[in-house]
Amino acid sequence: MFKGKKYYGEFLASDEKISTNILADRLEKLETNGLITKAIDKKNNSKKIYALTQKGIDLLPMLLEMIAWSARYDANTGTPAEFLMRLNKDKESLVRELISSLE
Repeated sequence: MFKGKKYYGEFLASDEKISTNILADRLEKLETNGLITKAIDKKNNSKKIYALTQKGIDLLPMLLEMIAWSARYDANTGTPAEFLMRLNKDKESLVRELISSLE
């Protein structure tokens, strides 16, 4: 969701190649634990939209720390270099910008 995905199919098509049963289980656990909500798409009643709750959004700084840590220790990180530069240069500004885009 931090990458703008909001539909089940978008998550399923991610580079992670997660299986359908695991994806469904993880989304259900995230919803049960109050990190995301699930609602019917007003434009297409057969689709559900997943969105972060405030509790989920509040995880962003911690996730960014994990991204920074991973980049330090994994030469094959999939995180774009430009994003890592911004994260290292002005983390607070990046956090504010990302949170603003999620709310």
